[in-house]
Amino acid sequence: MATLLRSPKSGSDWGPNELLAYNIDIQFQDAATFFGVNPLPQPAVAAEVLTRLNADDMTNDSNYKFVRYMDLAMDPVPAEESAVDDFAVCLLTLLGYVPRTRMTRTRADIPLTICGEQCHAKTDVCVVDEDDILLLVQEDKRHKERKDPEPQLIAEAIAAFQANNTRRTRVLGQDAIDAKVMPGITLVGSSPTFYKIPVTKDLAQAVALGRFPATPTVVYAHLPAVPRPARRLSEGMKPLDSRRHIFSCYEAFRQFVNW
Repeated sequence: MATLLRSPKSGSDWGPNELLAYNIDIQFQDAATFFGVNPLPQPAVAAEVLTRLNADDMTNDSNYKFVRYMDLAMDPVPAEESAVDDFAVCLLTLLGYVPRTRMTRTRADIPLTICGEQCHAKTDVCVVDEDDILLLVQEDKRHKERKDPEPQLIAEAIAAFQANNTRRTRVLGQDAIDAKVMPGITLVGSSPTFYKIPVTKDLAQAVALGRFPATPTVVYAHLPAVPRPARRLSEGMKPLDSRRHIFSCYEAFRQFVNW
């Protein structure tokens, strides 16, 4: 794969070829292996979110808004991207991913140095602490653009690693970190896939210079084991049994945002 063509591309233009060109592989794992806990933790949300199906059934305004955002994400307006992004922001806030010192940002533009040129990787949603990027969320837009979200998410993780290290060395006067596992999520409506993306200085430099890394990068992913896998995309988090399990996955995944 060292002979594959590498060219300066923005993160939104990354596809399977870029994963091959930079020696990146994606491997799926079961819940116990991926999250490192068994059983999954109980969701830390209000009981009514787990026991009441519809928004009008909720007594709490925040819970009402969560279900409404979920419904909008499941039935978005054609050519509109905001519904899934709005849902992701609401969900991450509800689940405690955004405490006082953190913020959610939408459409954040991260510099990406690739093949000696300056490009960009634009996130759909990210969680930041100060200016450090801690979590990335990418909508699966294959129904709109026929683009695989995984290469885009990985490009954003590499860009975030580069940007975080630039801030450490050029602003804070600290040493650059050698490696970080960047957590990421892709969303089809309200149906998530979780990722742990290990980014190293060697990988970031290989992308910056347009070179084939000698050491492979293995990205680990987890697809929640919902009760009706064939209906995963159409049902999302709407059914209460799927909702409870996916909430538990989010609860277990939060540990990686603190790395």
